[in-house]
Amino acid sequence: GAEIIESSVTDLTKMAASFGLDVEPRKPNNGNKEKVVILGTGWGAASFLKEADSNLYDITVVSPRNYFLFTPMLAGASVGTVEYRSITEPIREINRKTNFLEATATEVHPETSTVTCETVVCEGNSCTIDEFTVEYDRLIVTIGAQTNTFGIPGVREHCCFLKQVEDARRIRTALVNSFERANLPSLTDEERIENLTFAVIGAGPTGIEFAAELRDFVEQDGPKYYPHLLKFVRIKIIEASSTVLAPFDKSLQEEAIKQMNRRTAITDSETLDLLPENFKLTELLLDSSVKEVTENTILLNNGNEIKYGLSVWAAGNGPLPLTLQLIEALGDAQAEEQNIARGRLVIDPWMRVKGSNGKILAFGDCTCITTGQLPATAQVAAQQGEYLAGLLNKKYEMSPQVTPEGIFPPPERDLEESVPLSDTIASFACQGGDYAKPFQFLNLGILAYTGGGSALAQLSLAPDTETIKGKGFLGNAVWRSVYLSKQVSWRNRLLVLNDWTKRQIFGRDITRI
Repeated sequence: GAEIIESSVTDLTKMAASFGLDVEPRKPNNGNKEKVVILGTGWGAASFLKEADSNLYDITVVSPRNYFLFTPMLAGASVGTVEYRSITEPIREINRKTNFLEATATEVHPETSTVTCETVVCEGNSCTIDEFTVEYDRLIVTIGAQTNTFGIPGVREHCCFLKQVEDARRIRTALVNSFERANLPSLTDEERIENLTFAVIGAGPTGIEFAAELRDFVEQDGPKYYPHLLKFVRIKIIEASSTVLAPFDKSLQEEAIKQMNRRTAITDSETLDLLPENFKLTELLLDSSVKEVTENTILLNNGNEIKYGLSVWAAGNGPLPLTLQLIEALGDAQAEEQNIARGRLVIDPWMRVKGSNGKILAFGDCTCITTGQLPATAQVAAQQGEYLAGLLNKKYEMSPQVTPEGIFPPPERDLEESVPLSDTIASFACQGGDYAKPFQFLNLGILAYTGGGSALAQLSLAPDTETIKGKGFLGNAVWRSVYLSKQVSWRNRLLVLNDWTKRQIFGRDITRI
């Protein structure tokens, strides 16, 4: 009840503020703001910046990327369903009162409360690496994770990933290259099949959505641009486990398998006449783990070989070098729990990194709460960022004194600070003390596009309630509605809507520029 009351009051105060009405007590600003440095511009950082009160803190963001990226739609961007700029938002636009440094954090020094950063400075045709340090009073690490190759030879050298805009652009270029190369008159039919075999390794949400978007491209735009080449196209989804979309309910997993194995949906009669009988565009290879990837061949552990023209690796997350460096710098407090954390920063339920005495906070894919592990999803990181911003806005002391028993207590409210009306109502409703409540993840559900205008939706309207499951065109309506509403600005929503409309009328753009 208290959470609902607090949320309602907060929404009302924000609405009033948008009309220029000041209904919250002003916090005095003595000009000596606490320096908060944020590493990263992903889901967690964007959520934090939207809620953080820049009148209370001197906030600096450090990232090699000066924008937020709506990662769930990268698969669509990689085949031209949406444009890259439609799913990005300048980080300065999210919070205009913060300072942004376009650089890569290479090392954190907890003992001196500094971060070493590197940036590339180019003048003319020559570029140099400039190194500098940034001081902090409070550091927030939300750098996410990188693609995990599990040490399989050749993956990093020969596979495309799907984490950044650059990855989507690389895939889009390689996709068109494959078709144009296959169209050369000197190639044999066998060579054309090899060039037009697209291997997707990993059948989680990323892999399935990319395979679905790729299939849509072939079915919807292929007849217009490459009708005589479609009979050579093969999409192979390679998965080490016995099913797809592991986070989903079994019935939705079966629906996804059904969608991947469905008949080719090409309506153009002339193109259909060019296809062989029983033509199968998509092949799902379950229980098939990858042993090695070479320049044009994927070797499976069962002895099979797959010749390919383009391979996309969508199988798991691994730690970034900065995360591993910080774990080592914090010593035993982190090392003793790495058997569970496995290369992630161990944090407590208030986002405080263990071993940092509350000076370093972290959340998202680079972290692990060992007492109750959370999925590595954008939804978790966004909720954690919003939660932490709320604690700092309310002036909770993140580094309280350790008790005589050696216990590091939860963050405690600064009693000298004026308390907003929303907090007063919430505290009265729950009869709570001055300690911050631990973070609680509200699982609102998961979505996955499965191609051909169908999607899967597994939603939870409230905790401990039965999930609502949707599939087909109903699931697609939910998928589109949620993805549109979760865009960080109206600019993004309008651009995505425009892209969807353009695609429907004119098709995808295959221009290589």
